[in-house]
Amino acid sequence: QLLEIVRKEDVVLRAVLTTHHHWDHARGNEELVRLCPGLRVYGADERIGALTHKVAPNEELTFGAIRVRCLFTPCHTSGHMCYFMWEDGSPDAPALFSGDTLFVGGCGKFFEGTAEQMYTNLTQVLGALPKETKVFCGHECTVRNLKFALKVEPENEVVKKKLAWAKQRDDEDLPTVPSTLQEEFLYNPFLRVTEEALQKFTGKTEPVEVLRALRTEKDNFKKPKERPHPQAMLAFDWGLFSPFLEKK
Repeated sequence: QLLEIVRKEDVVLRAVLTTHHHWDHARGNEELVRLCPGLRVYGADERIGALTHKVAPNEELTFGAIRVRCLFTPCHTSGHMCYFMWEDGSPDAPALFSGDTLFVGGCGKFFEGTAEQMYTNLTQVLGALPKETKVFCGHECTVRNLKFALKVEPENEVVKKKLAWAKQRDDEDLPTVPSTLQEEFLYNPFLRVTEEALQKFTGKTEPVEVLRALRTEKDNFKKPKERPHPQAMLAFDWGLFSPFLEKK
């Protein structure tokens, strides 16, 4: 798909910016390098496939008019790097490619790090970026994230509206990404750890402890069970599945 877009746009693929080593973010690197000789692969973790350029925290890269600042956000993985991009003099808002650190309405699991690290990532590193920054995250999990946000803050009208919007986008098979950083502070519970409602929900007051409790709650959060299909229930009542359900 990527190479098809490259052909369609009539551009040359020069570099890949990889946020972290997980297969669902880096598995195409080796093949891309094979198909595009001389391709540079940037990242902060030696585990990233086909890595050619290891970047450092706050390192700045330039690709034509595009400027990139590498923002180190260890926690989801120990070598996770986000990429903040802008063009000098451009009227367009800057963009953040946040991988699995910050999602629309959520944040990544703490696989290789701590709540303290994620708190620093969300408040000092990403949260301090310009509020108009567009957030391009690594996954479309907006509806599920906002269902959890609604459980945390059932009275939050912004969460309700964003969830309704996200469900409609999902139904129409349209993306919910990007959001903006400004919006995230209104409905993303992981950016709202100092709010009274969040402290009440978690039973904690210290922001890092609120974040830690929130992540545990999210890890255990289950989608509401779907109601069984009425025709399937009738089939059970009539014994139509019996031949397939006999005990061995």
